[in-house]
Amino acid sequence: MSALGALIGLAGGGGGAVLLRRAWADRTRERPGLIAGGWGLIAVTIAGLALWIGPVRGTAIAIGAAGLGVLAVVAHGYERRSARSGRGASLAPEPLDGPSRQWRGWLKGLLAGPLGMTAAMGLAFCYATWAPGDPRTRIIIGGLLMPVAWALAMTWTLADQRLLRSLAVLTGTTIAGFALAALKGMA
Repeated sequence: MSALGALIGLAGGGGGAVLLRRAWADRTRERPGLIAGGWGLIAVTIAGLALWIGPVRGTAIAIGAAGLGVLAVVAHGYERRSARSGRGASLAPEPLDGPSRQWRGWLKGLLAGPLGMTAAMGLAFCYATWAPGDPRTRIIIGGLLMPVAWALAMTWTLADQRLLRSLAVLTGTTIAGFALAALKGMA
């Protein structure tokens, strides 16, 4: 039953994506019927599988399979284009114009690693103390939030060219997170 439901979800998601793609491909005319039909087919697929298999399991299978069907339609229309000759191949600016300095790399590594981790820990502790709900759930979500926040802090720190701004934001986030967590703990 689950395999058949997954195939139905795959077909429903793919069919809805095909209708939406046809509606959006021709930008000169509006095609509300195709747009409504595409979204409707996806919604009916998810609702039908939720009723047939069960509200939790059927919805999960339907959303996952419909998403894969949509992804297959999108991947089918993928085309690789060459870069235009008028501008550089990269849209991102170069990190530094000029010779690189080793001390900047080490400093960025220290900012992104340990200081980014303490900022992420401050945010996780702040969430675990201030968020509503069961304390066990808050601790688990705070623990799961920590590596995500650390990865975001590392990415931003390594991409930012201004070291003092990175230092100020990470230090401020660390102090604010731990101070708010301590404030709630004292109350």
